[in-house]
Amino acid sequence: MLAACLLPLGLLAGPGGAAASASQGEDPVRFTVALLNEVDSFNPFLGIEVESYEMWALTYDYLVDFSTDDLSLQPSLATDWESSDDGLEWRFTIRDDVTWSDGEPLTADDLAFTYGRVLGKGPEAATWKSWLAGVTDVEATDDTTLVMTLSRPNSVLPMVPIPIVPQHVWSDVTGEQMKSYAAEPTDGAPVVGSGPFRLVEGTAGGSTYRFEANPDYWNGAPHVDEVVFRVFKSEDPAVQALVKGEVDFVEGISALQVASLEGRDGVLAQNADTPGFDEISFNAGSVDLETGEPIGDPNPAVLDPDFRFALGLALDRQQLVDTVYQGAGRPGSTIVPPGYATFHWEPPAEDLSHDPERAAALLDEAGYTTGPDGMRTLPDGSPIGTLRLFARSDSATSTDVMAYFKEWLADLGIDSEVTTVESSKLTDIILAGEFDAFEWGWFVDADPTSMLSYMTCDQRGNWSDSWYCDEDYDALFEQQGSELDPEARAEQIHSMQEMLFRDAPYLVTAYNTTGQAVRSDRFACLLQQPAGTGQWIFQQGTHTYRSIRPADEAGDCDGSTGATEASEAGADEGVGTGVLVGMGGLAVLLAAGAAVLVVRRRASAEDRE
Repeated sequence: MLAACLLPLGLLAGPGGAAASASQGEDPVRFTVALLNEVDSFNPFLGIEVESYEMWALTYDYLVDFSTDDLSLQPSLATDWESSDDGLEWRFTIRDDVTWSDGEPLTADDLAFTYGRVLGKGPEAATWKSWLAGVTDVEATDDTTLVMTLSRPNSVLPMVPIPIVPQHVWSDVTGEQMKSYAAEPTDGAPVVGSGPFRLVEGTAGGSTYRFEANPDYWNGAPHVDEVVFRVFKSEDPAVQALVKGEVDFVEGISALQVASLEGRDGVLAQNADTPGFDEISFNAGSVDLETGEPIGDPNPAVLDPDFRFALGLALDRQQLVDTVYQGAGRPGSTIVPPGYATFHWEPPAEDLSHDPERAAALLDEAGYTTGPDGMRTLPDGSPIGTLRLFARSDSATSTDVMAYFKEWLADLGIDSEVTTVESSKLTDIILAGEFDAFEWGWFVDADPTSMLSYMTCDQRGNWSDSWYCDEDYDALFEQQGSELDPEARAEQIHSMQEMLFRDAPYLVTAYNTTGQAVRSDRFACLLQQPAGTGQWIFQQGTHTYRSIRPADEAGDCDGSTGATEASEAGADEGVGTGVLVGMGGLAVLLAAGAAVLVVRRRASAEDRE
């Protein structure tokens, strides 16, 4: 399915991309991407930031893939799969034509090894174990057969998004070593993986990450020789680098920046739908998980669900969408976005409205009354003091949202101070529990299970950034994970969202879009996921990285149909409404159609990314 094919005005050679193929003895064809945040780990068992997930997807393969059309499951390392009638055994057939980048064969043993590490008690479990809920044993019965045995059904097991690592490399890494294992190039040798690209240069926290194409990739060699990521501190210099031709693609920019690029020759920009949300997160109770003693110093007020819920009524979500998001999004409500039509629960309208009078009344009822100075006090009569709010310096959205939040708190008689820090620093602050509230966001996986798991008690200090814990919520999470009746599971997930909305560890501010732009005079054949509305990169999979090619080679974008022919075929087949947008001689096919918002993981819908 051709989701977006860019036809060339002509090819410009420059610092960001080369005009000729390396096979002709000239410079490599290099696709350079500007990022607004650093990779925090190339180790797929340790990373948190969504940039890290993007790097893992280039380096490693997964059990299954997701289509660019509608996110339906597609074969990847597994060519087919089936479960027993009772759901307690899954059998996967593994490809027999895959090799690791060092030439060793990839077999079912590598998958059994990877999943076995996750089922252990090391750091691998903290990141991924929720996806293997109920799995008691993983066995490679031969080179091409993987069998998983379960104690209870797992409704999402085939979707498991765990990168598969080579046993012959990782088996030497002990559990203790895993905590600091970098999985980076050493002594000039690329990282060993089976994905479409090989990491040849880059360290976590660095400013440049360089990948070379894997010419022996089982699903076809990429059409570019290199993908290079450059980290910028903010949107403005990243956009300027695109305009100057220093990079070929920029990711995570604001709607305002997208508008500034529209109509510029040789550039195509879009506000792409994302499967994520942005939120204001409170410290709901940071603790030392071994001793149970509190850590950090959260304000007593933010530990109270009634206080947090009342502050949610002070939010004017529509104003945030109209001003901060420049209209590119919609007001938020819960952690399961509306694109998950079956699973999304929408709170009552009156609980989402901007109602400062009701917020004040609820604070009064909860004991947070106003003193003679107009400032609210704790129920014991002592001052609330100043709430510590944190925003991310690499996101204008983050800083603007918290500026509004500070004003709305002041209207209620609550003092606060906003501190702006880099994303990496904010992660440290969160893990130390030294905050009252911060702004960030998430991308949601192909099923909401992961996102729901981050709010369970055992994820405190790991994926949970709010430190929320409720045993009833945990019980519902376990139930939905093994529920095979889709309607019953949906009801359980609705109940979980209702609990989270009332306890308010998160105030979901917006479901937004993310701004992306490409030098369309250099590169073509970018694919959207989902088709017609979704992102060009930061997808569930590596579709664009494998499809993209120099603009002067764009006559066969999808491998079988020429670009112009594809636009005609799309309209004939009823894929959606084909819209041909003219931009200075550039023709772009945008297949407009309904799509399910399901993709990725940790990030702000704008920049945790």
